[in-house]
Amino acid sequence: MVEPSKALAFLSGLGPRIAGQEITFQGGDLVEADVTRIALPAHASLIGGGIAARQKDNEDRPFTLIDSIAVIEIAGTLVHRGAWIGQSSGLTSYEGIAAQIDAAVADPAARGIALEIDSFGGEVAGAFDLADRIRAAREVKPVHAFVAEHALSAGYALASQADHITLPRTGAVGSIGVVTLHTEMSGMLEQKGVTVTLVHAGAHKTDANPYEPLPEAIRVRMQGELEGLRTLFAQTVAAGRGNRLDVHAALDTEAAVLRGNEAVAAGLADAVADPRSAFQAFAEALNRPATIPVTPRPSRITHSPTRKEISMNATTDPADETVPKIPSPQVETSPAQAPVPAATTSSQQSDSVVPVATAPDADAIRAEAAEVAQVCAQASRLGVQIDAADAVKRGLKPEALRAQVLEDLAARGDAAGIVASAPAPAAARDSPLIAAAKKAATEATR
Repeated sequence: MVEPSKALAFLSGLGPRIAGQEITFQGGDLVEADVTRIALPAHASLIGGGIAARQKDNEDRPFTLIDSIAVIEIAGTLVHRGAWIGQSSGLTSYEGIAAQIDAAVADPAARGIALEIDSFGGEVAGAFDLADRIRAAREVKPVHAFVAEHALSAGYALASQADHITLPRTGAVGSIGVVTLHTEMSGMLEQKGVTVTLVHAGAHKTDANPYEPLPEAIRVRMQGELEGLRTLFAQTVAAGRGNRLDVHAALDTEAAVLRGNEAVAAGLADAVADPRSAFQAFAEALNRPATIPVTPRPSRITHSPTRKEISMNATTDPADETVPKIPSPQVETSPAQAPVPAATTSSQQSDSVVPVATAPDADAIRAEAAEVAQVCAQASRLGVQIDAADAVKRGLKPEALRAQVLEDLAARGDAAGIVASAPAPAAARDSPLIAAAKKAATEATR
């Protein structure tokens, strides 16, 4: 997956060393003038500025850390293997990029990842696996791609997996397509008096060999393979771009190269900006201190005056017991109140004032009121009168009420009479409260 003019430059430079003689090109839209505009990117980072001065601080990292962002350069021709070969040779390996991505994801000092991309593309092998890895990395940390002029073909496959793509006004992205080359050398060999005989086992072993013309059937098959790879390319781009560019839209580009605002309008990129300025904005947004929410001044919680208070006594039938209804809190606020931090000291709060942020919800209040009413009903059967509605109003907790009842029973001189009284109903006999009261009475008579 490489932009055609880059392939032309590559073959113009290295073709003679591969083929043993000068290579000329026929057909297509490529012209020799295209070679003059192909140049390898400079070693210095466009978004990092004085990257050389920072190198000492990043000796233990396989990437450069700038403003808590891991900067990973993807430049030159992209190849499948090669470990740490880089742009000094004009090549960058998927293997090396993957290692840097993994390290950046695992490094707690890296709060985000910036892909600085200036590539015309490269090999199919390994490109889509690396794209998947970049897309997975952004689930852990934000990943932004900054196009330093070119992110084409395989270069764009990687850029498309970032959360956000920024390119300069003249920056180029796209070329969502695949190309392969077939060299036919039979005429040249015949002129030189060289005869090549291929001895092979397997009908397809010598398909597309360079020593004979390419048969039409093999060409059609190769074309089908390329179409399948182009579809996979479009699917990978769509997985990274989401609703910004779907599979059909990616295929409809027909491997076109788009620049600047045109690329943004087509969904291939997100913004047009100078890469360095865009990176600084990314760093500032990522490192901005978290905003501390400001809670309004605590307001008084009032209840509806229409609430019915229910008194519980010894003659109340448990079947008729009604849980006091606790209405939803009504918050009294004043426009003149100035916001204050949520945290307040105990001296700033009273029994009737609670912070809004910590006020229990209505369901929790009702559940607690129901439990209070149950404790009061059980206590009334033991001769201890407690106004359930008043207890709820005063905010007494069920645990505090139970302790109060037990203390009252233990202190009363007639607590022993509870043991000799008529057996209580089954429901009361099973009550933990009554069991505790009997135990207390028994111990008091000893």
